[in-house]
Amino acid sequence: MSFLLSELNEEQLKPVLDTEGAVLVTAGAGSGKTRLLTHRIAYLVTEKNVNPYNILAITFTNKAASEMRERLAAMIPNAADGMLISTFHSMCVRILRRFIDRIGYDKNFSIYGEDEKERIVKNIIKAKELDAEELVKKAIWSISDAKNDGLTPEEYKKHNEYYDNIDEICIIYAEYQKELKRNNALDYDDLLLVTHKLLTEDSDALQYCQNRFKYIHVDEFQDTNTVQYDLVRLIGAKYGNVFAVGDEDQCIYGWRGADFRNIFNFTHDFEGCRVYKLERNYRSTQNILNAANRVIKHNTARLEKTLWTDNGQGDPIEFYRANSEQEEAHAVVNSIVGLVRNGKYKFSDIAILMRLNALSRSFEEKLLQYGIPHKIFGGFKFFERKEIKDLLAYLKVLGNPADSEALVRIINFPKRGIGDGTIAQLRNYAAVTGKNVTDVILGIKTNPDLPLSVVKKIAGFSELLEMLYEVKKNCGIYELVDRLVSALGLHVLYGGDDEESRNRLMHIEEFLASVKQFEEANEGADLSDYLQMISLYSDTDEMDGSDYVSIATVHSAKGLEFKVVYIVGLEEGIFPIIRMDSSEDEQEERRLFYVAVTRAKERLFTTYSASRFLYGQRKQMFPTRFLKEAGIVPDTVSYSGSRRYGSAYSDSAPSYSHTAPNASQAKPIVQRPAAAPAKQSADLSGFTVGAEVMHPKFGKGVIVNVSDEHNSKYAQVSFDTVGNITLALDYAPLKLCN
Repeated sequence: MSFLLSELNEEQLKPVLDTEGAVLVTAGAGSGKTRLLTHRIAYLVTEKNVNPYNILAITFTNKAASEMRERLAAMIPNAADGMLISTFHSMCVRILRRFIDRIGYDKNFSIYGEDEKERIVKNIIKAKELDAEELVKKAIWSISDAKNDGLTPEEYKKHNEYYDNIDEICIIYAEYQKELKRNNALDYDDLLLVTHKLLTEDSDALQYCQNRFKYIHVDEFQDTNTVQYDLVRLIGAKYGNVFAVGDEDQCIYGWRGADFRNIFNFTHDFEGCRVYKLERNYRSTQNILNAANRVIKHNTARLEKTLWTDNGQGDPIEFYRANSEQEEAHAVVNSIVGLVRNGKYKFSDIAILMRLNALSRSFEEKLLQYGIPHKIFGGFKFFERKEIKDLLAYLKVLGNPADSEALVRIINFPKRGIGDGTIAQLRNYAAVTGKNVTDVILGIKTNPDLPLSVVKKIAGFSELLEMLYEVKKNCGIYELVDRLVSALGLHVLYGGDDEESRNRLMHIEEFLASVKQFEEANEGADLSDYLQMISLYSDTDEMDGSDYVSIATVHSAKGLEFKVVYIVGLEEGIFPIIRMDSSEDEQEERRLFYVAVTRAKERLFTTYSASRFLYGQRKQMFPTRFLKEAGIVPDTVSYSGSRRYGSAYSDSAPSYSHTAPNASQAKPIVQRPAAAPAKQSADLSGFTVGAEVMHPKFGKGVIVNVSDEHNSKYAQVSFDTVGNITLALDYAPLKLCN
């Protein structure tokens, strides 16, 4: 046996050995869920002689699936490749690629993201002459809400008959589904819903899944929605060997359909279900767990459990009250500098977590000033950049000729003088003849029924597509993309000397490199495999272990852990969010805070600002109720009192207060120094207004203003490349020009 059951504690061992029938494990944060799952799967293969082909392990992120796959490859190297370890969506894509033609789709379907969804909804609203301002967001949210519950437009209308604009919303929903079908496309919710439809309507597909997946493991079970839960029930119905691991205290996706009550439903719906509880935490110190235990006990809809650890009490949790968001960011970044300079931590050990991505700007600016490498997650993703989306749209059309949304994006890129009128004529002709628009374009030269002006405008684009389809037949993915970039003349199009053009070319080169890497790592994969990977991509997949500070929303940090965590913006109206309108909403916000706290392994810092500029105005802010509930500050603390207590940070840094004695883009944005930025001891007198300076990233600039704040000297520099940036002279890698 290449793994040891002795590595498990008594709580973990019991469910690992309980291999037949339904098992539910309610596992607290940091309790070793991945270890539990991998050991159970390895035990099934090596001790129970289960064929790896018959094992399914489902989790919610690509990162978690990859980690599980790597661990199992080390434990049972000759067997891990035979089993399916994937996310729900990836599993559904795999099933649909095999069977979807049985319910009226082509197997080369496209997967639409939020951009395509919004564009289609807007077009429907415009065509129906409805009030766009009122309906776009409502319709998009409602369509997803309906699909998460497995409801058709008619069923959704019946369930929500008193909802404002419900008639219009259901009309839009119905038209939206028709447009997807015309484009041979599915959105993310459809991947689940259409798989459910397939398995309920096609007995061969259901039997295939049931006979293949005799042992089913589901991680993060609290995050399943109605359709996902039913998929597990359908596939697991024949053999009943379903192993569910979850923690209702970490259900934070209610807004997208997750229902933590599925944990309670599981015990009723799977006959003879056994329940196990994991409370020992391997991640955090006891002080951090005490705060987590205290806050989550205020929730009523949960299974009782109390996290504990052998890791020791650890450092006290610290708290800082700032006067403004700038002061808050200054305190956090100074604290980071102190921790890293002391040598105990690297930048990659540290995360700044927040409830709203909108809070990230002040922290990003301050990290930039200090030359600290950082990356933002839960924000703008690499594959959402225009130049990358344009290339992906070409690839989508090559993979699925019926994808008219992708076609409309590229038909005039680069510019070919093809306007909305020409596109409308092509669409109308396609509708009349029963063809898709791509087929009309490919046959444009021999088509006598379209005006000569349309034929002339489209001819060049038609020739380009013909050439690319031919390349696709005979070449690999990388060569296809390389030829595409060349054929579009992107090096000429983005050949300007401005920063924007240089960045776009850099992103295109990086995209080419990612395609090559995918092709080398996935022998035999084709274009549809690559497009599937991109469609199901998450920005946290970019976490590569490089040395940078992570800035993330709490939602995007789920499943991650860091030695040092700063939870910022802890104010009423932000965390918990202002739009709470029920006790259930408040309980989810509390679970979100619990998740944030339990990301920390060794040090936890909490901050709030007494005033904040947000949504266009400055407001007085009040600390979140969660701070007192968690015991991070005692009930007797006056929030308007002193902000400074003793600390281990640099003398110039605003410091945190300890808790009460009994309380518990695809590359880093800036250059990556080898160590924490050292405070410069050199003479700074030459950094005056008008002085020319040189920065290793931004190039040459001129100082336009100098100021003293927080015991540090700052210079506002006007750079030719990026405009005005304020830099901390004590730390920034700035040199005077001779």
